[in-house]
Amino acid sequence: MLYYVLVFISSLLVDLIPFIGPPAWSVMVFFQIKFNLNIWLVLVVGVMGSALGRYLMTLYIPKLTSKVINEKKDAELKFLGEKLSGEKWKIPLIVFIYTLIPMPTTPLFTAIAMAKIKTMVVIPPFFVGKFISDMVMVYLGKYAAENTIDIMHGLISWKAILGLVFGLILISAVLFIDWYTLLLKKKLKLNFSIWK
Repeated sequence: MLYYVLVFISSLLVDLIPFIGPPAWSVMVFFQIKFNLNIWLVLVVGVMGSALGRYLMTLYIPKLTSKVINEKKDAELKFLGEKLSGEKWKIPLIVFIYTLIPMPTTPLFTAIAMAKIKTMVVIPPFFVGKFISDMVMVYLGKYAAENTIDIMHGLISWKAILGLVFGLILISAVLFIDWYTLLLKKKLKLNFSIWK
C-alpha cells in the first residue's frame, strides 16, 4: 500500500511544478516495474495524483503571475480566460485531445492558469485523456525499462525538443498577444511591456 501512496505523491509533485519536468507516467512506470505493482492501481492512483497536481498548479500560478506581470496584462489574461470559458465545449475538448498526444501538459496548464480559466472545466477531460495516454505509456514501460539506453537517447529526441518549443510558443502567445485588441477588434497586436 505504501508504494501506491508514493506513486500518488510522486505524480502529484511532478505535475505541480510550473516548468517542464519528468512526465508523471515515468514515475508510474518506475514504481510499477521496480515493485511489481498492479498496473491498474498504479494508473488510477498516479492519474489522480497528476490531476491534483495540475489543479493545485492552476491555483498558485495566477498568484505568482500577478506578482510579476503588470495589472493591465493581468486583467487582459483574465479577460482571455472569460472569453475562452464562454465556449463551454471547446476548452474541455482541446484539453482532452492535447492530453492524448505525447506533448508535455505543463505549458497548457500554465496558460490555462494565467488566463484564469475555471479549473473544474479542464480537470475532468484532463483526467480521462491522461488516463488513456498514461495507460499506453505504463504498458510500454516494461519495454522501456529493458531498453534504458534507448530511453536516455530519447530524452533529447525531436519530440522532446518540439514539445519544449511548442510550450514556449504557447506561453509567449498568452503573455505577449494583446488579447483585448485581438478579441474585440480582430487585430493582432503584440505587447512586450507586461512586467511590473
